[in-house]
Amino acid sequence: MTDIALALLAVVIAGVLVLGITVMRSVWIIPQARARNVERLGRYHRTLEPGISFVVPFVDRVKPLIDLREQVVSFKAQPVITEDNVVVHIDTVLFFQVTDPRAADYEIVNYIKAIEQLTATTLRNVIGTLDLEETLTSRDRINTALRGVLDDASGKWGIRVTRVEIKAIDPPVTIKDAMEKQMRAERERRATILTAEGVRQSKILTAEGEKQAAILKAEGSKQSAILEAEGQAIAVERVFRSVHENDADPKLLAYQYLQMLPKLAQGEGSTFFVVPSEMTAALQSFARAFTGAAPAEQPARPPMETTGRAPQPELDGAETHTPPYELAPGSSDLAPSDQARVRDAPSRVP
Repeated sequence: MTDIALALLAVVIAGVLVLGITVMRSVWIIPQARARNVERLGRYHRTLEPGISFVVPFVDRVKPLIDLREQVVSFKAQPVITEDNVVVHIDTVLFFQVTDPRAADYEIVNYIKAIEQLTATTLRNVIGTLDLEETLTSRDRINTALRGVLDDASGKWGIRVTRVEIKAIDPPVTIKDAMEKQMRAERERRATILTAEGVRQSKILTAEGEKQAAILKAEGSKQSAILEAEGQAIAVERVFRSVHENDADPKLLAYQYLQMLPKLAQGEGSTFFVVPSEMTAALQSFARAFTGAAPAEQPARPPMETTGRAPQPELDGAETHTPPYELAPGSSDLAPSDQARVRDAPSRVP
């Protein structure tokens, strides 16, 4: 009985194991955005969608999981020759998505490796038509060309290329040095131009400011002169009107003459001043005002006798020296006619 019991126990255990394995191979749970291809007796049967699925154990074969999400692959630097025979190394980044699990599983052995090689060959074809300058500045053009070629070639593989990006473009060290020198020279040239333009603009603005300042200063001087002239005109008019309205006395005018004489002599470089003929009359009036004497008639000069004295020179023509005369009338030896001529002529006072 013991042997029979052990045999039955072994059979039961084996049956449970077979049943567990059968159940495990019959029930498959597929995660979201994943897929599995099923082969029945060696041929493609169907694709398991996300969720729970049942297959026939030992008849159906479930293949590895395929990711349906968008994936990114970074390829190593590829040496590429430009149109002007410069070797550059270009790193690319590829974004793709599996759209058909069946084609991705049965149309290509390794679609990642295939995309990498296709990217390298397409990149050589595109860069071969561009020089170094265009290669460094035409990344969008290169990306568009790569995406178009890869999308057309990978469509039959059940793969959609969404984006292709140029990660880095590394020219040779000598080219980098030359580019740095060129860039430095270009920036120095721009800096020199900007400095010259700044100096030019500064000079223009300074000249315009000086011009405006000169114009404003001239206008101010003009307005000041106009106002000063108007003020002087008003002052003269008021003085003239006051003198005539108040009927100024000749004594006051004579006194004003005397007050102006020192001011005339105080001017710079003044060594003499001219006393007008009216000054004599003013002085006589001033003297009469203070002495109270009435104007007296000058006695007629007796005719010159024939003596041993030399005749007096005539007053007309050459300059003559007349004897000094006093402020009071009647103190001169000249005849009245000669006194009038001396009074009317300007006297020089050193």
